[in-house]
Amino acid sequence: MRRNTILIGLLITAVLLPMWYVALHGEPPSEEIAIDESVSDIRPLDGPVETPNKLSPSQVGVVVWVALFGLVGVLTAAHQFMNRAVRPPDEAEPVTDGGMVSLPWLNTEHRWVVEYHDASDAIEGLVAMSGLTVLSIVFAALFTGEYLTLARTQYFGLYATGMFLSLALSTVTYYAWFMPHVEVAELRGHE
Repeated sequence: MRRNTILIGLLITAVLLPMWYVALHGEPPSEEIAIDESVSDIRPLDGPVETPNKLSPSQVGVVVWVALFGLVGVLTAAHQFMNRAVRPPDEAEPVTDGGMVSLPWLNTEHRWVVEYHDASDAIEGLVAMSGLTVLSIVFAALFTGEYLTLARTQYFGLYATGMFLSLALSTVTYYAWFMPHVEVAELRGHE
């Protein structure tokens, strides 16, 4: 492992361990205030996951850190997928024309195209884009239906998460299958 990675890991551990220790001990119990369901249809704590009614600030901090680590993991996985899907195979012939691809806005005095591979336009990309578009529409409809019924359950967050994730994945899919692969060299002066 590289030294910087170890230092970053130690720094994160030094921040998280005390916070998680405090969060595990929680707060003293308090009286729960129940919602009178005969008066209102709003059920904010109803949903597929049992959730606590009260969280201490340190418990919220732990949840936020776990969510951030999850986000970093998802971004890393998406980046690796795009890099593997976009990279042309080694036997593919690049369209370079001696370094002069007909993209005049890329070629300048200090920058030129080294390698250009056209988008693959594979059927897998079209199927993935279609499926993710349908999924986005379904989650948007569920989100809207949940909002209009004023149920305000945990499903509200699940639908919003599904909608935004499917939109993000459709962007990843578009980049992976429908964008050309361009490698550009650039002269930079370091004085």
